[in-house]
Amino acid sequence: MLAQPVAAALGRRGVHYGWVVAAVTFLAMLTTSAALGLPGAMLQPLSHEFGWTTDQLASVFAVRFALFGLLGPFAALFIARFGLSRIMVVAASFIGVAMGLATQVTQLWQLFLLWGLVLGCGTGLTALVLGAMVANRWFTAHRGLVVGLFAASTATGQLLFLPAAAWIIEHMGWRYAVLPIMVACIGVATLALLFMRNQPRDVGLRPVGEPADAPLEAPLAAAPLNFLAPFTILAEAARHRTFWVLAASFFICGLSTNGLVQTHFISLCSDNGLAAVPAASVLAMMGAFDLVGTTLSGYLSDRYDNRKLLFWYYALRGLSLFWLPFSTFTLYGLSLFAMFYGLDWIATVPPTVKLTAQAFGKEKAGLVFGWVFAAHQLGAAAAAYGAGLTRTLLLTYNPALFAAGAACLVAALLVLRIRRFTPAR
Repeated sequence: MLAQPVAAALGRRGVHYGWVVAAVTFLAMLTTSAALGLPGAMLQPLSHEFGWTTDQLASVFAVRFALFGLLGPFAALFIARFGLSRIMVVAASFIGVAMGLATQVTQLWQLFLLWGLVLGCGTGLTALVLGAMVANRWFTAHRGLVVGLFAASTATGQLLFLPAAAWIIEHMGWRYAVLPIMVACIGVATLALLFMRNQPRDVGLRPVGEPADAPLEAPLAAAPLNFLAPFTILAEAARHRTFWVLAASFFICGLSTNGLVQTHFISLCSDNGLAAVPAASVLAMMGAFDLVGTTLSGYLSDRYDNRKLLFWYYALRGLSLFWLPFSTFTLYGLSLFAMFYGLDWIATVPPTVKLTAQAFGKEKAGLVFGWVFAAHQLGAAAAAYGAGLTRTLLLTYNPALFAAGAACLVAALLVLRIRRFTPAR
């Protein structure tokens, strides 16, 4: 509705409309990822009210993480068929409905349906694949930076909402904590309808960084829903060692971030005498550092060897997880953890996206990265359930933390086996 006049007004001031599309995408991914992270703050309140064990609740959260990733390759199909705006509106609607109806649950299967299946599907439609497609369509220059911003929004959204949610849970009850997410979903749907467009041509522009005399891209036709296409691409990519290295390292990335720390950090802190609100504030601090670290990672991925960047990211994350149980869970100790861990929370995304595009080409990068991201979320699902089971059986999260730290060190060595590509400058 407003895209054409806004694009014309910005163009007169030398600002490309692609940055508006990027801003709306950033907010959409921020909001949907916040919805993905919110149930982590509700683990103990739900357990206390309904008597559900940590591993039972963790199984619900594991399904949510798995769907968030497994829908990635198919989200690319839906976006190609129905367009960016419609998919973002549908995703926001799914998330809002799942959050609202969950306040009425009385049985575990109802929570599984709403926060496992419906929330998993809604967030999966606006996963990192959405950001990768927007970056590839709208940006030739600054693509790594934009992917970094989108990746930062995914992690930061999961963390920044938590202090407010923890305060609402403590003072008003867990049911009221879903209201900010529901309001944000309405805002995102409205912005998507007003401002999102599929490609620069829709507003008479070329991608950011394209020469002024370059021909306009051909209009995007609505693609048929060929559900075999993602599997065809998977079979093709699976013949290359690079795909398996990227998928394995990203599995470990999910295992060591949102599956473990995002889901169980507040419960972990509670076990060590730290209340929910300050624990959520530490997560928010991680989110702030992640916004800086992942954006910087996008900038660096345009200039340096992405394999070496991934080596340092995974190695430092592994060391920080080894240190966490010995932080004494004081403000000072957790602040140090939040700084080092937060800076590289999801800084792995821009180098992984770049390596995927370099190895498999721009045309296939979206679908191939969708499968790599699916591996990430399967790792998250494994950690969400595995850490919950560890807590139930052993009454401590320490084995899960040490196992995740060791896996990160393995990933650091693994990424060096990727064939070297010339970094874009």
